[in-house]
Amino acid sequence: MKYFSKTLIVLAAMLAGTAALAQNMVHLNRFSEENAAIEKPADGKPVKGRVVFIGDSITEGWGNQDPDYFIPGKYFERGISGEVTAQMLLRFRVDALALCPSIIVINAGTNDIALNQGDYNEDYTFGNIISMVELAQARKIKVILTTVTPCGAYRWRPEITDSAEKIASLNMRLRKYAIDHKMQFVDYHTFMLGPDGRSMITDYTKDGCHPNIDGYKVMEAQLDKVLK
Repeated sequence: MKYFSKTLIVLAAMLAGTAALAQNMVHLNRFSEENAAIEKPADGKPVKGRVVFIGDSITEGWGNQDPDYFIPGKYFERGISGEVTAQMLLRFRVDALALCPSIIVINAGTNDIALNQGDYNEDYTFGNIISMVELAQARKIKVILTTVTPCGAYRWRPEITDSAEKIASLNMRLRKYAIDHKMQFVDYHTFMLGPDGRSMITDYTKDGCHPNIDGYKVMEAQLDKVLK
């Protein structure tokens, strides 16, 4: 019986690993057709004025709600809803580096805090983001780091009661890294934070975490100071 129990545990772990791998493969292929249609220079050097936005549902929703902001042939939205930073890092080469942008805008971390793929560890999340930064810089691509947007509570994770504190801590760490490494840094969080100091301003969100069109306009105003 003990051997049988161990066998079940091993099989369950294998199935979980297979499911995770299958999900990651879906994510890796999500933009394959769009990416293939983009012209890349033969030398692989960054194309001036080409910008890739990589992230999760915050970035994907941006492309859906304000598509006009993403200038055809110039701005490329590569957000996948629900992704954690480890998944973004896994597809960073195919969805960001391979497009030969001159700039990559990274917005990541909220789903890590929301426990979308297991326990949250700030060191791991921060490390995944910095790994993306270092991969881009090795290709002479500039990176714009951005803050995680406010979220006082994840409706799909009501047991998480300290999201605001974790978001603030990660944002502070990203800001310090950007300053120390003389990188561009865009602070969405400050301009979207409500009077309670925890949640997003209600006029800027549909559910407390995801921006609506007004929220994205605030983000655009802050980002454009750097991009334009």
